[in-house]
Amino acid sequence: MQSTIDLESLEIFRAVIDAGSFTAAGEMLDKDKAHVSRVVSRLEKRLGVQLLKRSTRSLSITEIGRDLYERACGILNALEETEACIAQAHGEPRGLLKVTAGTEFGLMRVNCWISEYLKRYPQVQVEADFSNRIVDVIHEGIDVAIRVGPLVDSELSVRPLGCIRYGLYASCAYVHARGEPESLQALSEHSLIMFSPKGKPVWLLVKGKQRQEITGEALCIINNSLAARDLAADGLGIALLPHFQAAPLVSQGRLTQILKDWERVPVPVSAIFTSSRYMTPKVRAFVDLAVADFKTSL
Repeated sequence: MQSTIDLESLEIFRAVIDAGSFTAAGEMLDKDKAHVSRVVSRLEKRLGVQLLKRSTRSLSITEIGRDLYERACGILNALEETEACIAQAHGEPRGLLKVTAGTEFGLMRVNCWISEYLKRYPQVQVEADFSNRIVDVIHEGIDVAIRVGPLVDSELSVRPLGCIRYGLYASCAYVHARGEPESLQALSEHSLIMFSPKGKPVWLLVKGKQRQEITGEALCIINNSLAARDLAADGLGIALLPHFQAAPLVSQGRLTQILKDWERVPVPVSAIFTSSRYMTPKVRAFVDLAVADFKTSL
């Protein structure tokens, strides 16, 4: 059913009531008094009711006119709020951004993104949760969740950020004392520090189309890759580490990469959020920053 009331009529009618006269309403809207009067008269004719009582000296609103005025205010205010939201959606990032990530990746990378994000956008605040628990993005009001590894099916929006690449690392002191293995088979003769959240630790290594599983006895099995990195840096053995975790210690001379042709299958990292169609500026800016960081440093 086609409406008999247009927005201009509602806007002019509201202005007449707010201003108290056709003349004042015309001045408020920068319209001619005669035009304002014609629009109100046309609106009354369309609806078949009297909205205003007119006299040479006064103007008063009828009961049904009061009802229309209140409804007109609700409709016009809602439209104005909608326009403001749309304008804000394309503006400067602002407000509180709630971010979650796993503990290790959060500390090593997401924290760097947050630091740069806060420097770039002075009108934002960040609330970060770095933990390995499963976070309910919707019910906990999370704006962006950073996930490491394959994703389960979800109705949430996903933007791939990149992949974490891994290599084998040992301390220079360890290599000097034990020698550098020349092949994967030689790893069985070395002390291995193996990361494993649970179960039997396995290294699945690739070199081009070659794939090899390493399941030998480990000197240490640990469920935190940062701890594995530090044990390797202390000269206790060889660890399979993300390049970005090892890099600071390599630059300090505490770690060196071995068997460089072999690596773990890269692990995907994704940003999860509630909607890509109506992504707010604060979310879009943070995700774009994360994508750019992957291209330059991971």
